[in-house]
Amino acid sequence: MNLSDFDYHLPDELIARYPTEQRTASRLLALDKTNGQVLHHQFTDLIDQLQPNDLLVFNNTRVIPARLFGEKASGGKVEVMIERITSGSRGIAQIRASKSAKPDTIIHLEQGLSLRVIDRIDGMFLIESNDEASLSMVLQAVGHMPLPPYIDREDEKLDRERYQTVYSSREGAVAAPTAGLHFDQAMLSKLGEKGVNFTYVTLHVGAGTYQPVREHYIPDHKMHAEYVEVGADVCNDIRMAQAAGGRVIAIGTTAVRSVETASVESGWIEPYYGDTEIFIYPGYQFKTVDAMLTNFHLPQSSLIMLVSAFAGRENTLSAYQQAINEQYRFFSYGDAMFIR
Repeated sequence: MNLSDFDYHLPDELIARYPTEQRTASRLLALDKTNGQVLHHQFTDLIDQLQPNDLLVFNNTRVIPARLFGEKASGGKVEVMIERITSGSRGIAQIRASKSAKPDTIIHLEQGLSLRVIDRIDGMFLIESNDEASLSMVLQAVGHMPLPPYIDREDEKLDRERYQTVYSSREGAVAAPTAGLHFDQAMLSKLGEKGVNFTYVTLHVGAGTYQPVREHYIPDHKMHAEYVEVGADVCNDIRMAQAAGGRVIAIGTTAVRSVETASVESGWIEPYYGDTEIFIYPGYQFKTVDAMLTNFHLPQSSLIMLVSAFAGRENTLSAYQQAINEQYRFFSYGDAMFIR
């Protein structure tokens, strides 16, 4: 199980740098994990793929405008990426500058706002708002949407809306749970009318989701920690769906990781509140998730490994190659894949 086993070549022009005009206008590749069969659809055809009593598990995290640009007193440029808000005024952040920031460094932002570096923690920095404003208020005032590195453009006004799911409600993510970006309220209503049920977990996606897997031998990789909430209501919804013969369908890899984190070895799901570092790669035995909707992921990433664990590595890479041949759009603003 080596890193090179999850590689593929993607032409640059297939990276989606902007969303489709309408959320539901994406394409949908349907993969049968039992035999590797691939079918090509429009995203709205997902309605026909679902059945009454199926349960869709959504991640309701909301992306914060976590990227800040400023400068030191010396004039040196600084980029700050908030990883997690830990209290009203404090947070954990990545800081990019020509020289590493030291404790008590003041970072001057727009509108007269500023941050102070308090300490360094495991390669990141503990920072706090240097003003009366909370850190959340600072981000809302001068923060930028933290678009992924492969969307190589500045964030724009449209990203404030389109890099959020329509059902997002819990602020704290620095990357969107992108499988959910395809749904609009009209499609959710149609699914409800069909008898498909919904439930919501929270996983605040961290910037570490973009960190490459550096270990050649996959099991040696250590995942970054992300905060997860799987409430008792979610557990009850899942048990009811299972009892009614419905499928538990995770909307995105973050929903997969949330549900599987809360599932004990027997497959019984229990409420879970706390950090997860679960790393799912081929050989993992899924306990609760029956099907999943996901976008297309980076080569050699932990996310394509998760998909490969669910659908099989050969099935996954074959489906990806067919998507490339058919000119699908890849990554966060790209098309979707339904694995059943």
